[in-house]
Amino acid sequence: QVQLVESGGGLVQGGGSLRLSCAASGLAFSVYTMGWFRQAPGKEREFVGQILWSGSITEYADSVKGRSTISRDNAKSTVYLQMNSLKPEDTAVYYCAARISTSTRWNYWGQGTQVTVSS
Repeated sequence: QVQLVESGGGLVQGGGSLRLSCAASGLAFSVYTMGWFRQAPGKEREFVGQILWSGSITEYADSVKGRSTISRDNAKSTVYLQMNSLKPEDTAVYYCAARISTSTRWNYWGQGTQVTVSS
């Protein structure tokens, strides 16, 4: 059974930083591309960024580019999202997801972790 468990969310003041973690189990983590998404209240889920299975390539949404870094530790089956200079508009539930690198469909999703940024 595949599980993706996010952690690290919380309440942070604008301008602050958070590091989210996503621990994976039940899958061959090192062959999966891992992604981060978020969904704010009343809005559709949006792509935040992703990291290739090898960690060699990352991609970010314009809304977080330059403020966020995705990394992974394949030995720990964990992917991270470091977010800096947080803004109130970053407030959302953040989800991690996994997909086979040759597919465009995200196969597995976590339950999400809430990030709230105060102004």
